[in-house]
Amino acid sequence: MAQAHAGMASHGTQFFAYDQWAGKGQRGRTWTSTPGQNIILSTVLQPVNLPIIQSFALSTAVALACADLFGAYGGEETRIKWPNDLYWRDRKAGGILIENSYKGGLWTWAIAGTGININQTAFPETARNPVSLRQITGRIFDVKELAKELGQYLDGRYEQLMDGGAAALLQEYNTRLFRRGQPVRLKKDNAVFETVISGVGPTGLLLTRDTLDRTFRFGEVEWII
Repeated sequence: MAQAHAGMASHGTQFFAYDQWAGKGQRGRTWTSTPGQNIILSTVLQPVNLPIIQSFALSTAVALACADLFGAYGGEETRIKWPNDLYWRDRKAGGILIENSYKGGLWTWAIAGTGININQTAFPETARNPVSLRQITGRIFDVKELAKELGQYLDGRYEQLMDGGAAALLQEYNTRLFRRGQPVRLKKDNAVFETVISGVGPTGLLLTRDTLDRTFRFGEVEWII
């Protein structure tokens, strides 16, 4: 973000890190990675032609690009867990964090941070049921080359979004949605309850159904898995 504001990074610039010591995750969590083993990539996007109301549409494009890459090697069991986690079966393969910058009513910058487990096989005890491509396939990958490949998927998905493809992206996001149509346990405040995932709406609301049709904003509920 600092590079973008300083005029030293333009739309499409990508920063690949071999080592990261202050990785950020969703809900204030940290993201840890063994040096040189995984994709740790920040992509500079300049969505000035997108209305701010379409911020979740950009999230779907980035999430689908990550799923495209991981699914190409990990197979069809690759899923997107609302709002922006990458899963394989019931195990976490990666995470996405998009940080935005606005000026007045203009969406000036979006920095899409992606962390995807590639070659790592030993994880901290605090990690939530992690998995890597190496564990799935038995192969060792060139993480820098995979990061470049991810950049190509990001280009394609971003172009799809800019060509008016927000609805199609959301439909595909829902097709790949983790636990869609299945009962899950969620926690809101101090209450844990069971509900069925119906999908995700255009603004990023999680849609569920039990005795009632419910909607939840990001940060309003926590998964209990």
